[in-house]
Amino acid sequence: MVKKVVEQIGRDNLVVITGAPDAESAELYATTLIEGDPSWVGPLAGISLKLPVYHILEPEIKKQIDPAVYKHHLELMDIAIDIEQIAERLKNIREKHNLHAVIDE
Repeated sequence: MVKKVVEQIGRDNLVVITGAPDAESAELYATTLIEGDPSWVGPLAGISLKLPVYHILEPEIKKQIDPAVYKHHLELMDIAIDIEQIAERLKNIREKHNLHAVIDE
């Protein structure tokens, strides 16, 4: 699906937001969307989309969420996961590939 969107509209102004529950899965999703499928078995095998990936609870994304929506859908997740570790991994992979999105406030 993401590959099709990139083919249709391009990479410019496109950011992927994940809700991965842990740092390892967040890093795997980011790696797949940036470098291509590392297992070489999925639809992104050998296809580098070079898309910036953020977690929905990273501060720059979280601050844009309506407080009522956050409370209803994300508050429990925010308590249960280690967002600092997830954010650090995603930040590192974005920096490694020089992928930084301009996130409007």
